[in-house]
Amino acid sequence: MKAQILSIDGQNAGEMDLPAVFDEYYRPDLIKRAVISNQSTRYQPHGTNPYAGIKTSAASWGSGRGAAQVPRIKNGSRVARIPQAVGGRAAHPPKVEKILVRKINKQEKRIAIRSAIAATTNPELVLARGHKFEGDVPFVFEDSFEELARTKDVVSALEAAGLYQDVVRSRDSRKVRAGRGKLRGRRYKQRKSLLIVTSEKPHQAAANLAGVDAVSVNQLNAELLAPGTHAGRLTVWTVAALKKMEDF
Repeated sequence: MKAQILSIDGQNAGEMDLPAVFDEYYRPDLIKRAVISNQSTRYQPHGTNPYAGIKTSAASWGSGRGAAQVPRIKNGSRVARIPQAVGGRAAHPPKVEKILVRKINKQEKRIAIRSAIAATTNPELVLARGHKFEGDVPFVFEDSFEELARTKDVVSALEAAGLYQDVVRSRDSRKVRAGRGKLRGRRYKQRKSLLIVTSEKPHQAAANLAGVDAVSVNQLNAELLAPGTHAGRLTVWTVAALKKMEDF
């Protein structure tokens, strides 16, 4: 498979053969598993105090008194400790030792990432995610794109390539989250836009663009390539990044 190389002013700068990873078979089932496995590592364990509701000297009166044999406090008759009692322990509380991480074996994870990379060249999958662009995927910039030091220069390059409208789409999608989540550090929701992949280090000048993720080749994972488990993210590559992927 060949891809057209774009200069930073949007002109055709030649073409190149894409690495073999872009011919990987599309596996949405493995991509979903790999993304969920990634997300599960960020779950925060939570649970109750193991002694909550049972710090009492309550004991049953025993049989022969015509009363239920439940623990009762020493200086009265109120029931304590058991789940159905006011202030008693919880019946089946969450426990911090619960295993939250969803594991996936290395070979499946590798295939999932390769499949998600290949999905970035499928225009139907990219359009199904709602991305807006002009031209054909994949978008490959010459290496001078990595040297852009100012955000406005990156914006100019994306506009010349017909990609900046997707950044605008993401910027305009920002809204306040419904519910209690707005009070818990996740007030806003915003759609994902471009994924910019460079060779050595993330593109700092592109990091502040709305919905854009800038990473190096070595930082690629299934969640970046398929946010929300949906493959086909609009991705910008550089020539140097693609050359590093020949043995991916």
